[in-house]
Amino acid sequence: ELHIHCGFRRLNARLTFSEPPKKSSSCKKYRFMRFFHQETTACASFYAPVVFPPSRVLAFTETSMGPELVASGAVDGVDPKRLIIKRISLTGYPFRTHKAKGVVRFMFFSPADVRWFKPVELTTKKGLRGHITDSVGTHGYMKCRFSNHIKQDDTVIMNLYKRAYPKWYPPAWGGAADATAETA
Repeated sequence: ELHIHCGFRRLNARLTFSEPPKKSSSCKKYRFMRFFHQETTACASFYAPVVFPPSRVLAFTETSMGPELVASGAVDGVDPKRLIIKRISLTGYPFRTHKAKGVVRFMFFSPADVRWFKPVELTTKKGLRGHITDSVGTHGYMKCRFSNHIKQDDTVIMNLYKRAYPKWYPPAWGGAADATAETA
């Protein structure tokens, strides 16, 4: 929780950090950051009353010595349709390998999950790409085919993406701290 001075407004907010897209990119998807890294540029999203650009923003944290400035910047925009994308990686390990084919385990634990994620592309730590061909048995093992020879010591990764939303925090606009979305 940070204390935000945004234009003429003062409020407490829980921020969701993301990396801004490259200026040359036509895709306006912001990559989710789990925490704010030092000496980097980041976008902070939160629910609050509307403040229009180009208002200045100062973020303070409370310390034993008093408030301490932790970030500064400007309002970029107030678009509620901004996409913050969070990546989740599922990993599995080759159980049996033969040339470009292999049986992967520990990524899923039921055949239904293997069938559900069958269209999603797989990658490996050593740079191979592949896809699921079939489910094996009842414990979530799966047959996979890769772009080149797969080795036994490789790790198979499935990247999944979902939209992340800013944290709901009613005190940002004068609500009670324990209020939910329905009662606020």
